This record gives sequence, C-alpha cells and structure tokens, in this order.
Amino acid sequence: MNKQKIMNFLIALPFADAATTELPLSRLLRLSLFQISVGMAMVLLYGTLNRVMVVELHVSAWLVSLMVALPLVFAPLRALIGHRSDYHHSAFGWRRVPYIAYGSMLQYAGFAIMPYSILILSDETNKLMVVGQFFAAASFLLVGAGLHTVQTAGLALATDIAPVEKRPRVVALLYAMLLLGMVASALLFGHLLQNFTHQRLVEVVHGAALATIIMNVIALWKQEAIDLKRAVADIPRPPFRETWQAFIRGGRATQLLIVVGLGTAGFSMQEILLEPYGAQVLGLTVSETTALTAILAGGTFAAFALSGYLLTRGGNSYQLAAAGAFIGIIAFALVITSGNIESPLLFRIGTGFIGFGAGLLGVGTLTAAMGLAQSGHTGLALGAWGAVQATSQGLAIAIGGALRDIISGLAVAGDLGSTLISPSLGYRLVYSIEIGLLVVALIVIVPLVLRSRREDEKTAPSQFGLDQML
Repeated sequence: MNKQKIMNFLIALPFADAATTELPLSRLLRLSLFQISVGMAMVLLYGTLNRVMVVELHVSAWLVSLMVALPLVFAPLRALIGHRSDYHHSAFGWRRVPYIAYGSMLQYAGFAIMPYSILILSDETNKLMVVGQFFAAASFLLVGAGLHTVQTAGLALATDIAPVEKRPRVVALLYAMLLLGMVASALLFGHLLQNFTHQRLVEVVHGAALATIIMNVIALWKQEAIDLKRAVADIPRPPFRETWQAFIRGGRATQLLIVVGLGTAGFSMQEILLEPYGAQVLGLTVSETTALTAILAGGTFAAFALSGYLLTRGGNSYQLAAAGAFIGIIAFALVITSGNIESPLLFRIGTGFIGFGAGLLGVGTLTAAMGLAQSGHTGLALGAWGAVQATSQGLAIAIGGALRDIISGLAVAGDLGSTLISPSLGYRLVYSIEIGLLVVALIVIVPLVLRSRREDEKTAPSQFGLDQML
C-alpha cells in the first residue's frame, strides 16, 4: 500500500518521466540540489544583500552596484571551465566532481567573509573602509566564481549520466529546481531578516554557506562513477582554442550562441523594471507588484514543464526556442499596451507570458547546446551556453536600468519636448528594444529550425514506466 502511494505521488510530479531504471527519480532529485544551492546564492547576491546594503546598512548605491556586478567577471570563463572538466585527470577518474567541489569551496569561502566585510562598509567613518571594500569585492568574486563553476560542471554531470532521450526532461527538471531554489530562498531570507540586526545578517549568510556545502555534498554522493581506467590513462588535454574552433566549425554553434545572447538580453532588460512600471504607470500597490514575481515564476515553471514534455516526445529544441522568442514579442507588446489603456489585467497576462517565453527559450537553447556536444565536449558546450547566457543577462539588466533612468529623467525634465513628458517613456523604450532583440533572435534561429528539421534529429518518446523504479 505504501509503495502504491509513493508511486502515485511520483507519477503526479511534473517531471516524473525524466527518470529511468539507471537514473531513478530519487537520484535525479538529489542531483538537482546543486541547482537549489546556486539559486540560493543568486538570490542572496542579487536580491537580499543588494537590498540590505542599500536600505539597512546605507552603503552607497554605486558601490553596491559594483559589488553585485563583480560575479559577472567569471561568467565568460564558463566555457573554459567546462572544457577543463571534459579532460580533467584525477586519482578516481572523476571529471565533474572535482570542479563542483572546487566551486562549493569557493562559495563557502566567499560567504564566510562576506557579512563582516559588508558591515565594515556600512560605517563611512571607519578607518578600515579600504579593507572592507577589498574583502567585500573578494567575497562577491569568490561566490560568483563558485556558483558559475558549480553550475557548469553540474549540468555537464547531469548530461553525462542521463540517457540521450531523457536529457531534455532532465534539463527542464534542473531549471525548475533552480527556480524553486530562488523562490524558496527569497521567502526564507525575507522572513529571517524581517527583524534586521547585524548578528542576524552574519547568521543568515553563514547559514547559506553551510547549506551550500551540505546540499552539494548530498547532490554529488555516488553520482559520478569511479573510473580507474581513466585514472591511469594519460589523456592529453587539447588547447582550448583548438577545441573551441572545432566546436564552432560549421556555424551552427555560433548561430545558437547568438540566439542565446540576443534572446537572453531580450528577456532580461526588464528584470528590475516590471514592478516599478506597474507602480508608476498602472498605480499598483506594493503587494500587487510583489505578486508579479509569482506570476513571472509561474509562467517560467509552466514553460519548463511543457518544454520537457514536448522535447521528450520528439519536439524540436530549436523550434521550441523560436516559439519562446515569438511569445516574448507578444508579451512585451501586451505590457506596452497595458500602459496605454491602463489595464492591470493585461499587464499581468503579459508578465506571465514573459516568464513563459523566457522558459521556452532557455530550455530550448540549452537542449540544443547539449545536442552540439560531441566527442566528450559536453562541458565546453554547456559552459559556452552558460557564459553567453549569464553575461548577456547581467549586461542587459544594467543597460535596461540605465536607459530607463536616463530617458525617463529627460522626459520628466521636458528635455525631449512638451509631448514627451511621461515617466513611462523610459520603460516603453526598454520594452521596445527587447521586442527588437527578440525579433532579431527569431530571424537568426529560423535557419537552425529548418536545418534541424531536414536532418531529422527528433527522438522517439520513451515508454519507461515509474513502476520500474520502485
């Protein structure tokens, strides 16, 4: 009876059919803990600490922006990290485990010194301000380097151990867990820091450090098999440049990475603008704008579930990414229109579509990158995807915020003419640019869709049953 109840519960899970006999759902969910730890670190860096430093600790906004941007320094290095993990030589024959371990230790070290250095920054009269700035920068760099290393090697490990026909479903599950980790961490940190004190800040950040180590150790346990033949083999590592040139040969990888960059930027420029837009243009309350995060996350989660389902049953990853870009164009058009006709409902629908389109584009392009991984170059392919995605996202957020401030400021001041004095002008310009970026991404990906169809790369759906796992 208990076994039947467990099986019924597992069947009800959105990503249950990602499992196989060799990769049961319990093992897959355990592996996905590394994504939860990465999501927790991202929320802490880009959300919780950002707010705490500016509001509670009164740190200069320019310094906070600089600190938050520092982890982006390591984003372009993800391709190199993935390449080195493809050829890593260790005593046990492991390739991915050492890099996930290195990344976890870097995150732990960064979190260990982060709260103390931030507290030093909060006192402008402190004679140790330079010391605080140095160690705060070091802590953000360490955490950034760690989370990029963990995620790159973790995704490569998941690709290594998942059967080819199940990889799209595994990708969708891992990114759903990343989203879950971000949402849960945001709620948890918000609750723990409700009554803010310096001691509580130290406890929360150090708790995140400990949780990172614990989750990543559990995630890694007995995931990558010991390979003694590989351990004693002398496998030369080719130069990165040589491997990279082989990877982009033919143009498909280059086109895909262009789509990733344009599409990610197209969806990310609004990252910090949706809630202010809802408040300033549509007059939404704080609780109503806060609910937009849940709407956006809900759309993204629905996209993960749908994309995993479609790709496992023979769907085309390039076509899925194209659909995501197209939906994004419609979504931003709805958001702009909602301001023109003052419709909060239309704005919420557009917000949900933004999350849905971004989810389809993300899973579609990542699955396509997995398909390009040949001759054991999984780490390089996933690292390249992650490098372009993370870099484009960071730059787009910064540019979007700057454009909104500049254009809206000029409009309110009357510098753009008497007919353009609305503070919503900056928002609408950013949303229009996002539509343009997604249109270009759609144009670039269409030849990839047609080419993949001609090559008939679709896979047959698996008939695996959950009862075989229990």
